[in-house]
Amino acid sequence: MKLTQWTRRGLMSVAAGALAAVVALPSQIAAQTPPGVLIVGQIAEPKSLDPAAVTAVNDFRILVNVYEGLTRYKSGTLEVEPGLAESWEISEDGKTYTFKLREGVTFHNGTSFDAEAVKFNFDRMLDENHPFHDTGPFPLAFFFSAVEKTEAVDDMTVKFTLNAPYAPFLSNLAYPTGLMVSPAAVTADGADFGRNPVGTGPFKFVEWRSNEAVVVERNDDYWGQLAATRAVVFRPITDANTRVAEMLAGGIDMMVEVPPTSLGQFEGDGYTVHEQAGPHVWFLILNAKEGPMADKRVRQAANYAINKEAIVNDVLEGTATVAAGPTPPAFAWAYNEELDPYPYDPEKARELIAEAGAEGAELTFYVTEGGSGMLDPIPMGTAIQADLEAVGFDVTIETYEWNTFLGEVNPGLEGKADMAEMAWMTNDPDTLPFLALRSEAWPDQGGFNSGYYANEKVDELLEEARVATDQDRRAELYREMQAIVHEDAPWVFVANWKQNAVTNDRVNDFGLEPSFLLHLKSVTKE
Repeated sequence: MKLTQWTRRGLMSVAAGALAAVVALPSQIAAQTPPGVLIVGQIAEPKSLDPAAVTAVNDFRILVNVYEGLTRYKSGTLEVEPGLAESWEISEDGKTYTFKLREGVTFHNGTSFDAEAVKFNFDRMLDENHPFHDTGPFPLAFFFSAVEKTEAVDDMTVKFTLNAPYAPFLSNLAYPTGLMVSPAAVTADGADFGRNPVGTGPFKFVEWRSNEAVVVERNDDYWGQLAATRAVVFRPITDANTRVAEMLAGGIDMMVEVPPTSLGQFEGDGYTVHEQAGPHVWFLILNAKEGPMADKRVRQAANYAINKEAIVNDVLEGTATVAAGPTPPAFAWAYNEELDPYPYDPEKARELIAEAGAEGAELTFYVTEGGSGMLDPIPMGTAIQADLEAVGFDVTIETYEWNTFLGEVNPGLEGKADMAEMAWMTNDPDTLPFLALRSEAWPDQGGFNSGYYANEKVDELLEEARVATDQDRRAELYREMQAIVHEDAPWVFVANWKQNAVTNDRVNDFGLEPSFLLHLKSVTKE
């Protein structure tokens, strides 16, 4: 039977029978997915399969198996190593990067990967006059805002000229925004490329059935070691309980982001629980432009009012720690250890609210059903609502599906909400504050500062940190930034999570990465 035949017929029969199998007698044998095909339970439907058009780790987990970048993260670390580039040289002034590309690499459509392809990718992202720039949007183009010019020096050499030294450049090339797409495929499909992805990776795209499955199969012409499985099926299963039920029934071989309350169901024979610390922060965006949260005292009150220890211990079952600020402790070299989390102090919260004249203020709170790194967002949102109401706020929750939620939050909260849940997993201490805390990152300027926070000193520190070539100096700047942001409280700093996944006993050679990406090339399935 062909792969597409199995995925159309067998996949749905497995899915339909999964829940029934859960309630069957314990001795009944669970459903068996086909050999050589890895079935992954994802947390949401992807928004797009164009790496230039997405921001969610949920989507990135698929993309890194289909595409590759010039650099990549060394397994088990956030250290950069060669990818589609064999080597590179950096000029003394830190403004010119010259890459020697890997020979013999082709895209899945048979076209060559070369310097012109690299130039096409970056011109498409950064040049508003490029004929395919309007197939975006390109929400993470900030990653490469320092790139002034991309040149094909010869067929296998490409040079980037930056407008200033940019410390995170090599790391950002390894992040999914730096993945290389086929120029020929973009030219052929235009705005539809996100539904017809073509990369150079170990798996190539087969089909995407909306709200059902994304199917990729082994790329037998891959330049490196071939994938160990014949195919991977990524199934969007938004409801966490359904995802757990599918895993227990054998309808999927792997699930990511296991609800903390469900981890105990996978202890013992038949399953392996995987955990990996990484740079993650779960927070509440507060509308600092209008409404009650425009007053710093009210934002601080929200931080005091919410019992974050209870959320971490009772809702998240100890799978996270309380966050102290915008930088995750996983970035040990840049983390400000002198900052303590806001303590749970309802009386202090009431004092600040009274001082600001905000007693009884009505708050609209955006909550998502689930999404990348969002942990257990509805119970967390409910607990937060109760804590805020306990100090005198009147909180109304509005709940949205993940992609709809992003469509509401990313354009900004002005005129819509006072606060919204959010989570980021990042590759560098520059990424989250630069994209979500600078005044020039307000949504109308293309950033993710959806709460409109602004502090000139924070802007200055972030601008200096990203061009500093000395890591110790960068660390000083980031620590100072964290202290200011902690005081200004543009967010409620809630939790830093340890990511998890579970696999059944047919899956081997799998490990989580601190990048939160999901590399499946080496995974085997008995």
